[in-house]
Amino acid sequence: MGVNPVEVRVLSAALKMTCKLLPFKGLAVLFGEPFFRGLAGNATKTPPAFQLNGNCRGTLMAGIELRNGRYNIILRFGGKRFIRSLKTSDHDDALGRKLRVEENIRLIESGRLQVPAGADLVTFLLSDGKLTKKPIAKASVTLSKLFDDFFDELPEGSLEETSIGTMKTHRGHFERILGKRFIVQDLAHDDLQKYVTTRSKKKTRKGTVTATTIKKELVTFGTVWKWGVSAGHLKGVFPRNGLRMPKVKESPVFQTREEIQRQIASGASEELWDALYLSMAEIEKLLEHVHNTAGLPFIHPMFATAAYTGARRSELLRSQLSDIDLERNVLTIREKKRVRGTHSTRRVPISAPLEKVLRTWIDHHPGSNFTFCHHEPILHSRKAKAVTDGLTKDQAAHYFRQPIEKSEWDVIKGWHCLRHSFISGCASKDIDQRMIDEWVGHTTEAIRRRYRHFFPSSQQNAMESLFA
Repeated sequence: MGVNPVEVRVLSAALKMTCKLLPFKGLAVLFGEPFFRGLAGNATKTPPAFQLNGNCRGTLMAGIELRNGRYNIILRFGGKRFIRSLKTSDHDDALGRKLRVEENIRLIESGRLQVPAGADLVTFLLSDGKLTKKPIAKASVTLSKLFDDFFDELPEGSLEETSIGTMKTHRGHFERILGKRFIVQDLAHDDLQKYVTTRSKKKTRKGTVTATTIKKELVTFGTVWKWGVSAGHLKGVFPRNGLRMPKVKESPVFQTREEIQRQIASGASEELWDALYLSMAEIEKLLEHVHNTAGLPFIHPMFATAAYTGARRSELLRSQLSDIDLERNVLTIREKKRVRGTHSTRRVPISAPLEKVLRTWIDHHPGSNFTFCHHEPILHSRKAKAVTDGLTKDQAAHYFRQPIEKSEWDVIKGWHCLRHSFISGCASKDIDQRMIDEWVGHTTEAIRRRYRHFFPSSQQNAMESLFA
């Protein structure tokens, strides 16, 4: 049976008035094949059955329209007309989305789904009520940007300057291997494994980069990652678990000059000098030498304080005159390593030799809160003024080397030798381990193993009890 074009036009007009939704062109696409065009010239064809979008009552809720090769969805809700690109050219995909939108409209009309105030209606309907606004792609954070933001947001005094410097050095390694523009959120286990492998092959003056150093670098990155998560820049857990690390070479026990010299003569590495410890007699000779050769007055008392208390270089640099109590013969040492995030202190008895040195130094102190300083500008400083506000780590390193250079003490690598010598001296006198820990602050089990052989009576008693 033929179709009367006039009847089709009448039906189209009726549908437009009833639904108040789409023009003639939109209805053509909505119902599938655009059979309206050319009906007058081919009235014998039977058009496809009218399907009022699955609604038996004939209420048109939404429609799709092909425009410029992409489908749009068109709907009317609350007296307003909405149109949104579906960003697809697939008819079935577009039709499926249209049906979901109609179902969500029915849920809203029945009260089973509520549109939040201020929500973008089309986004809400297309997402089945999961989104209230169009998702906005957040700019991906690069490795360089993440570190910049971390250091910019770092609270004043929360980390030592030396720690910040070390973290910035670690940052340089990550940027060199992963790239400054590396998208941090994309970081995977394989990326970190690549970093570990590359670093482990890097040549240094002592061989290659050790596993201990690489682990410290990963700790830095992990710290910055956790901050990025808390700041909303990143999501997820730092993918460090399961990394294969190079084997760790255990540090040798602390040894005397003679022991090290014999081993080096037999072909051992010069690195053994890092394990040097000085006896108390050698400490006295070293301090006498420094007293005679030091170029500046603060150097000798700084050496003496390190040798007689086991203080770290950073602790020497933080020391202030108010920390010295010569009435009770107690030195308060300002810590930062023992308790994370806390400015803790420990108290060390002042020995008679150190008391004499400190009294002389205080009588000639240039005037400052800091114990070790100088009243005039000194070398290895970027400051063009007196350093009465304390020394830098570079200055401390330079003026450790200055008095011992080209002398019998030239094998001493740094301030840490005096700390190890103090600890080893205490152990050799069989001083209780708990008291040593109290005096020198945090010591790891690995460090304890390096000087535990100095407890002669404890080891002898243990051996005798074994064969008693």
